[in-house]
Amino acid sequence: MSETRIQRETTPPEEPDASQPTVNRPVLIGATAVIAAVTAFCIISPTTAESAFASTVGWATRWFGWFYIALGTVVLVFVLYLAMSRYGRIRLGPEHSRPEFTTTEWAAMLFAAGIGTDLMFFAVNEPVAQFLAPPSASPESVEAAREATVWTMFHYGITGWAMYALMGMALGYFAYRLNLPLAIRSALYPVFGKRIYGPGGTLVDIAAVVGTIIGVATSLGIGAVGLNVGLNLLFDIPLSLGAQIALVTLGIATATVSAFSGVDRGIKVLSMLNLYVTIGLAFYILVTGRTSFLLNAIVLNLGDFVRLFPEMTMQTFAFQDNGDWLATWTLFFWAWWVAWSAFIGLFLARISRGRTIREFVTGTLILPFTYTVMWVTIFGNAAIDQVRQGNTDFGELASSSPENGFYALLQEHPAFFLIAFLATAAGLLFNITSADSGALVMANLSSHLRHVQQDGDRRLRVFWALLTGALTVAVLSVGGILALQYATVIMGLPFAVVLVLVMVGLAKALRVEAAREDARAGFVPGLLSRRGGYPERDRPLPWKSRVRRVMHFPGRDDASSYLHTTAQSALTEVVEELRGHGADATLRLTESALPGDAPPSPGPTGEALDLHVPIGVGATPFRYRISHERLRAPVYGRLSVEGDDYYSRLEVFLSEDGQGYDVMDYSHAQLIDDVLDQYEQHLEYVRLHESSGG
Repeated sequence: MSETRIQRETTPPEEPDASQPTVNRPVLIGATAVIAAVTAFCIISPTTAESAFASTVGWATRWFGWFYIALGTVVLVFVLYLAMSRYGRIRLGPEHSRPEFTTTEWAAMLFAAGIGTDLMFFAVNEPVAQFLAPPSASPESVEAAREATVWTMFHYGITGWAMYALMGMALGYFAYRLNLPLAIRSALYPVFGKRIYGPGGTLVDIAAVVGTIIGVATSLGIGAVGLNVGLNLLFDIPLSLGAQIALVTLGIATATVSAFSGVDRGIKVLSMLNLYVTIGLAFYILVTGRTSFLLNAIVLNLGDFVRLFPEMTMQTFAFQDNGDWLATWTLFFWAWWVAWSAFIGLFLARISRGRTIREFVTGTLILPFTYTVMWVTIFGNAAIDQVRQGNTDFGELASSSPENGFYALLQEHPAFFLIAFLATAAGLLFNITSADSGALVMANLSSHLRHVQQDGDRRLRVFWALLTGALTVAVLSVGGILALQYATVIMGLPFAVVLVLVMVGLAKALRVEAAREDARAGFVPGLLSRRGGYPERDRPLPWKSRVRRVMHFPGRDDASSYLHTTAQSALTEVVEELRGHGADATLRLTESALPGDAPPSPGPTGEALDLHVPIGVGATPFRYRISHERLRAPVYGRLSVEGDDYYSRLEVFLSEDGQGYDVMDYSHAQLIDDVLDQYEQHLEYVRLHESSGG
């Protein structure tokens, strides 16, 4: 074996922190500096800040309103096309990956992260406001009543979630399938290439962190004010700054504790609890209110939504004097959705590894929208019914004060104390999950993660949670929440451009994916006819040996030994032969295996053989990587030889993603055959890609 052919990258076993994430200092320092400046502006001169930010929002909506309206429609059409096309089968991860969370758990985290206390309160406020002052119908008419709830469903509906789906799908694809960092900049790789690792990519991630913390702080502030109203009605706690600060502190403290539990326990448990509480609350309003009216209204609203959606989605009121209404409602919502797309999109990607694009888009659009329809139609129609029955005081209160209107509606139903207590608890859980998921996203964005299944350091998550709480308390103290709300919307304009670039980049990447699929479909393997198994030309394994191979779960030492002997020898021979024919082939060996006393956690260990062959200028190089992966042992088999719940696989990764098969126990000749099959297939892909003008 020629040692000169192998580039060795070794991390000594005695460095257990080599696999731990590190802080991305430019993003951390830059984002903290911007947040400090915005906070200082809001504290020193809240009136001036509010006025300046409001003017900027007015300018953006006046000159770019058409762009926001068109963007929302284009994004929705784009994600629906991807889901229904051939690309819908592509997984957000290697082909063998499967979802980490059940559909129920996933749905709970979807709506808990993307829906906050604003929907809880505005599901009463907006329908009443649209009924009393509709954009085109006569006020307080039957037509206004029918459209009021539909406008609310539209503003909280599938268009906004399509923006979340686009960002989440792009981040999941580039991170889990192409092994790029789980960061906003990765979604721009097909457009800007390696320049995403420079100052431009850093600025994008800084903007994402700033938008996230300002958006979360705004939601926490709005939620604190609303929950204070509930506590005042329940326990006579005064409407005061102290009570609101206490609510923010409670939410941040719980989020801090949850940060040490991880996504699979902290956020998941809180999300599931919130889902059950809010569904129970909506069902209670349905059965204790005018049930037959509400059921009829739900069906009517759904029909009206289908009928009116095509008109609403492109409505700019160009021939009507409704610019103020459009800026106050649709454009404000669209800018808010865009501003939050980085935060929610990254969180959705984090919890959606292993799902196909079709599953992801379908679930992201339908599951939260189903919840929105349930909540808005029940509470919105119940509120409109109160106004139509002559309760004008309620109408004025609900249209001017969302939180007071919400609790006033609850007072019209039996057992007010119980349902108000549950609603307040649900609002607090919304605040906690927003702070928790926000801290996770900001920690990930401000970290260098070693692999895509890793999260930022828990201490960094605590730092961002505490900073979010401090920002919320500081701005609440001077009454600057509205200024922060405007600041969040302002962040939407540059991110609207980012969304366009993300669509371009994702479309380019998926075209390449399609070319690879075409290459596979048109290529007949010359040697290995059954990938993931043994060649048919070889003598079949005795059946007892086949059973042993299926049921055997090798340990770390077995996999490491095979990698350093059989695999290294076979790939070295391939490299030497290719170099003999003029190819600049290289083989890199990484040996940063986990220390002997390290916990056998799942994921890549750092051990890998990486064969690299440049093809030509502009063409994708060939890559064949054998990576040592640690996975949970299936329930049907014995534990690994090490006696723990994990076993080792030597999985093959090509240029684009993992292939989902294990080469452990391949013979020397079989492994060479597999490499050459993949190499021939890659050359066929390059030929097809070039002939199609790619």
